[in-house]
Amino acid sequence: MASPEGLQAYEEEKQLLSLPKEKGWASRHLYLFQHFWCPSTHIEGVIKFQNHFQAKDSDVIVASFPKSGTTWLKALTFAILNRQRFSSSHNHPLLTSNSHELFPFLDFIFHGDNIHDKLSDLSNMTEPRVFGTHIPFPSLSNSVKESNCKIVYICRNPFDTFVSSWTFFNKIKSDSLNDVTIEEALENYCKGIIGFGPIWEHMLGYWKESIAKPNKVLFLKYEELKENVNFYVRRVAEFLDCPFTEEEESNGVIENIIKLCSFEKMKNLEVNKCGIVGRNIEKKYLFRKGEIGDWVNYFSPAMIEKLSKTMEEKLSGSCLSFKTCS
Repeated sequence: MASPEGLQAYEEEKQLLSLPKEKGWASRHLYLFQHFWCPSTHIEGVIKFQNHFQAKDSDVIVASFPKSGTTWLKALTFAILNRQRFSSSHNHPLLTSNSHELFPFLDFIFHGDNIHDKLSDLSNMTEPRVFGTHIPFPSLSNSVKESNCKIVYICRNPFDTFVSSWTFFNKIKSDSLNDVTIEEALENYCKGIIGFGPIWEHMLGYWKESIAKPNKVLFLKYEELKENVNFYVRRVAEFLDCPFTEEEESNGVIENIIKLCSFEKMKNLEVNKCGIVGRNIEKKYLFRKGEIGDWVNYFSPAMIEKLSKTMEEKLSGSCLSFKTCS
């Protein structure tokens, strides 16, 4: 007789085969799963996360669309939450670990077997537990949505997100997959066919929830964070119920966190120059330029018109907008 795990795997495989699919950018296929395009390598983890993860009220989740500033926000959030435990910049975990290693992705945690061991490990984690996710809000586990855990979400101008995604996926893709041209990639992007896309639905899901439940979801834009990082570091700390004291501010704690987590600092750390993280992704590929408006170096006038029209259509009436000039 088949084991429960074997039966579940069979049902998941049967479900997968029935889903619409498209060619992926970095993975072989993207499947239209729960109204978003999920990479074939992630579906198992997403399903198990939904079925088994039990959120705690003290949990903190950094959510994002891929290539929107996730690595940076994870570092900032970790440093803010743990500033009492690791006050010295000389022995800080961010100097010896990539932020994704300190802030594991929820679907990565649940990928593979030994679900009971994984649940035991999760229950024994030091609180507040910290996690990351690219999963759209509607597909988060019910325990996340129904608990009092906090979600810090970051998005980025879709123009820059596109360029960052296209360059990144062409670097990490399997050698058996052909390079995706920028024109082909933009066509799919505007159709929503990208891992965890459509990007518009992803952003709007968290945007609407941040308006409905401002104590549950904090919605950030990469551009605003970069332009006024001091203000938003304070804002994140307040949202997470650990505001900076006057003494901390006068002692330069905020500035030290900003410096520790700066793009230049993280990119030049030895720990981020070599080795792999997550699904065999080379850490060095996580850091490209970190600039605002670099998309102008890649877009033709026709591409600008296409994406501008798509954004106008998809975000119409939402009050969520982005500057499209450099």
